[in-house]
Amino acid sequence: MGLFSKNLGVDLGTVNVLIYDNEQIVLQEPTLVALTVEDERIVEIGQPAREMFGKVDDEDIQVVRPLQNGVIADYEVTEAMLSHFFNKIAGRVRLFKPTVMISVPYGANSVERRAVHEATLKAGAREAFLIWEPLAAAIGAGLPVGTPAGDMIVNIGGGITEAAVLTMNNIVRCESGRIGGLRLDDSIQAYVRRKYNLTIGQPTAESVKIQIGAAYPVGQELAMEVQGRDNVSGLPRTITITTGEVIEAMHEPLHEIADVVKGVLANTPPELASDIIDRGIVLTGGGALLRGIEQFLTRETGVPVYRADNAMIAVAVGAGRALNDPAILRRVAAV
Repeated sequence: MGLFSKNLGVDLGTVNVLIYDNEQIVLQEPTLVALTVEDERIVEIGQPAREMFGKVDDEDIQVVRPLQNGVIADYEVTEAMLSHFFNKIAGRVRLFKPTVMISVPYGANSVERRAVHEATLKAGAREAFLIWEPLAAAIGAGLPVGTPAGDMIVNIGGGITEAAVLTMNNIVRCESGRIGGLRLDDSIQAYVRRKYNLTIGQPTAESVKIQIGAAYPVGQELAMEVQGRDNVSGLPRTITITTGEVIEAMHEPLHEIADVVKGVLANTPPELASDIIDRGIVLTGGGALLRGIEQFLTRETGVPVYRADNAMIAVAVGAGRALNDPAILRRVAAV
């Protein structure tokens, strides 16, 4: 590679885009784009669009997620967003276009994969390789994926959860579920609406999940004041919600995540299953940061579950490192 060229690993997520370059995360932005309703002109991308979320007139400006459940829902907006992020990293005047390794869910079909590949090239990449998200997550988490032993990774993203068993740089078993951080937020919103007759926005629900949320009763019970709109009077109202209530609110989607993990374990060849029992299951993705998620999944599966040290950035790190691994490159060329 030339002095001015870049090798970028991209985690193209439903909620966040992370880009890895030269052993560090160089960009982490929300996967949000603000558009004018009348002519669909892009107003803001990334963090500025997030700051507009829920605060603009929907008849004038809409804040959209161009990816749904880990795959492209709006091709042109995704291309514009990626181009904006590449320009942000390298500047608008580039001597060399970057070589990009970009993640796709294992459940993505050929049309969805082609859309990601073409959008990446049109956004300014010289070459674009696709890598399965669970494989990138495992590489980024430091698992020895090139060995004959079995490793299991569970990547809990914003829109999708994927559980996979890997050996010899290959995914042996994988299952996906359209459950992730956004579904957990939805469940908190629904719970507050049902129990307190109060409407709260998705950013507020996410804040509750991050600050006091848990998947399992661990440590102290926390409480948080939450402001929303009373569904009867229409006026602003404040309530106090506790960790125990958040656990109750997220019960259903958390058990759906556990079902994805159990589905993979039930179909794993016995010798690899034995390795997984010995080595445990590794969690990555933003959902892995939820307090008590390891204890919850350990209880549900009977297999030790651990959070990767760099859970949030593992997919981007793995995608970037894969560009320097000839054995992985041979594999991903066929994705």
